[in-house]
Order: sequence, then structure tokens, then C-alpha cells
Amino acid sequence: QIVLVSGHLDSWDVGQGAMDDGGGAFISWEALSLIKDLGLRPKRTLRLVLWTAEEQGGVGAEQYYQLHKENINNFDIVMESDEGTFKPSGLGFTGNAKARDIMKEIMTLLQPINVTAVYDDADGTDINYWMRDGVPGASLHDDISKYFWFHHSQGDTMTVQDPNQMNLCAAVWTVVSYVIADMEEMLPR
Repeated sequence: QIVLVSGHLDSWDVGQGAMDDGGGAFISWEALSLIKDLGLRPKRTLRLVLWTAEEQGGVGAEQYYQLHKENINNFDIVMESDEGTFKPSGLGFTGNAKARDIMKEIMTLLQPINVTAVYDDADGTDINYWMRDGVPGASLHDDISKYFWFHHSQGDTMTVQDPNQMNLCAAVWTVVSYVIADMEEMLPR
């Protein structure tokens, strides 16, 4: 059984793609690194996917889906970060009412950093195939007020990334992915 965390590497057309979507790739990598460094071993597999070709129509995501859809019942949740890694506020979530209640309970663990909201509907080109077929999905919600200042511009460099805000995003990704991966049962569908 798999809990999938992800971001993509493909928006370097005019900038470096550090924010879009290097930040999402980084926090996904960091989540797994933190869990490993803490010596935690959840009941399910945590899988990191660094998608490619999202800007070219989600080619990488479609290929991955085609290769793994026969095991769709083993995918517990698919998570994608693709709106920068600014100050987080919560998660967008797609799933049934019981799964949403569980997600709300998990998010209470993030009260100390004031990131507890569960918004309607996860969003992400790379996870849409899975959600369309009933796999619960989550996407990071953060302060996107400056996102389009840098999106697909020469300004999308590492200097846009605030290490403290990225750490908060990584904390959200870590807590949510670990708790779901270590629950007794998969999220209900």
C-alpha cells in the first residue's frame, strides 16, 4: 500500500523553476528525509514521485498512471504540491466524507504551526488521474499572493524561496503523509 507525495520539475522555460515547482519537489523529498532521519517506519510505503512534463500536458503523470493503475486499490492517497511553498494554511482534499473527517483530525496535529484548514477539492495535474478513479488526493494550500510575481518568469529562482516557509510546508507534508501511512486502515473510499 502506497502513500504518494509529489512535486514536479519542469517550469524552467525562462527561470530556474525553483518555486514552480522545485519547492513542491523539495518538500516532498524533505518529508521522506525527515521521516527516515527520525527513524520512523510507517505501516505503508511512502513513495516520492518527481513528475516531469506537467507543463506539456501531464505526460509524466499519465505515463506513471498507465504503468501503475492496475494497483490502484493499493494507493492510499496521492499528494501534490504545485502552488509554490509560501506560508501554508492547509490542504485541499478530495475524498468521501469519512476520509475528509479523518483528514480534519490529522490536520489538528498541525495546530502548533497554525496550519489546520481542510479545503474542498485537491488540485494537481499530476494526481488528477488517480483522484478521478477514486483515490483520495491532497494538495498544499499556501499564501499564493506573490506566486504570480514569479511564476514562469526570470524571477523564479532560489532567492524566492523562504527557508522558514518551506520548512512549514515540509512539516505539513511530513505529518500528513506519515500519519496516513501509519494508520491501521487505508483512507475510506
